[in-house]
Amino acid sequence: MEEVDFLVIGSGSGLDVANVAANQGLSVAVVEKGPLGGTCLNRGCIPSKMLLYHAEVKETIERAGEFHIDADVNDVEFAEIVREVNEDVNADSESIRRGLSSSSSHDLYHGEGRFVDDRTVEIVGGEDDGTRIRAETVLIAAGTRPSIPGIDGIDDVSYLTSTEALQLETPPEHLVIVGGGYIAAELGHFFGTFGSDVTIIGRRPNLLPEADSEVAEAFTERYADRFTVHTGHAATAVSETDGTVTVEAHPYEYGEDGGIQEGEPVRVEGDTLLVAAGRTPNSDTLNLDAAGVETDNRGFVETDEYLRTSAEGVWALGDIVGEYLLKHSANHEAQAVARNIFGDERQAVDYSAMPFAVFASPEVAGVGAHEEELQEAGVEYATRTYQFDQTARGSAMKAEGFVKVIIDLDGEILGCHIIGPDASNLIQEVVVAMKTGSGTVRDIRQSVHIHPALSEVVQRAFSGQFSRGGSNRHSH
Repeated sequence: MEEVDFLVIGSGSGLDVANVAANQGLSVAVVEKGPLGGTCLNRGCIPSKMLLYHAEVKETIERAGEFHIDADVNDVEFAEIVREVNEDVNADSESIRRGLSSSSSHDLYHGEGRFVDDRTVEIVGGEDDGTRIRAETVLIAAGTRPSIPGIDGIDDVSYLTSTEALQLETPPEHLVIVGGGYIAAELGHFFGTFGSDVTIIGRRPNLLPEADSEVAEAFTERYADRFTVHTGHAATAVSETDGTVTVEAHPYEYGEDGGIQEGEPVRVEGDTLLVAAGRTPNSDTLNLDAAGVETDNRGFVETDEYLRTSAEGVWALGDIVGEYLLKHSANHEAQAVARNIFGDERQAVDYSAMPFAVFASPEVAGVGAHEEELQEAGVEYATRTYQFDQTARGSAMKAEGFVKVIIDLDGEILGCHIIGPDASNLIQEVVVAMKTGSGTVRDIRQSVHIHPALSEVVQRAFSGQFSRGGSNRHSH
């Protein structure tokens, strides 16, 4: 039995806490069954956004004609793009492995960690199979994996998840995507830009259902112009014959009383099926009962406001706690856990003003409340929407999209939602205002904005006439 002061299961954002422990002179064990760096580096945001930037470059060239510039894409070395991205990712992962292996403060264990007792983990598989480690403090940061829905025939067909899709070296001829969230949107954009016919099947009325409904509706309309989109449909059966995958989808009503509806099903054929139907926590691999760690009905690890689990000395962070399945949220939680374990006093995790972004075309980003949430809660509010092309820079770019601001009747910012170029960057000003400023429209209105930069679309969205309660939402 090995004994250490601090043990972390997973090598994503949990490593940030492990490094704090090591810097304080504690003995640290890191347990990882796969490549070092976690989901974001190896199978998620880093490779996907690197690939998506290539799509952005190609899309920019293809739009050149709108600006009276004659430009053509003569060739695309698609396999080389994918290989280069994955080589970069593998190099970064290997760098982390070398750093941990050479550290006198960290012990790296290869294999799957499973609890066998209080704060005691056994390594299963890998180089360190059978090793048992007991720690004073354990951090569970084991992440999630792609969910595979119970579609009839799914076990008998070939399909990709996001993990395999990011390594595909030839674009499919016809990619059928089951799922309507950000992974489906981003990968649909990537493969569609590089020549694949794309069909997306999503259960919700709009793609990007976690976005504000007005943004989601606009996004779905734009995608329907590019691809074949079947929203409000659930995939019910799949089959494969001679390399052709057939997906059957029935009308679907989302909600407590909803579900599969009667009606004519949609049948879609393609050569490649991508399942992008959400994420499942890896808690079921950890034998949490042996440690007394409780999970909710979806399998996410239960924690209190400090990210302590139900077991003494066991903490959790990242995707596996199910709060926000975003890398920047996991990093934020890592800072909180480090502070709460090693600091002088504990502080609850502050999830206010947690932004998100979708790196598709168009880009989408948001922070704070959605209008429909406020309507359901009976909260009074005012809203204002401003179009990109009503600014000088947006007009020059021939940019489509808008910024939507939601405030309370005293001017406090409740939410902001953007669809259009650079949405992921433009949202940051609003996050800063909500998090560290006064949190009111004054923060944006009174800041000098460079003219004629694209950020003026945010300034103008926060200025001028708001519409109370969401009526006449497009007033300017």
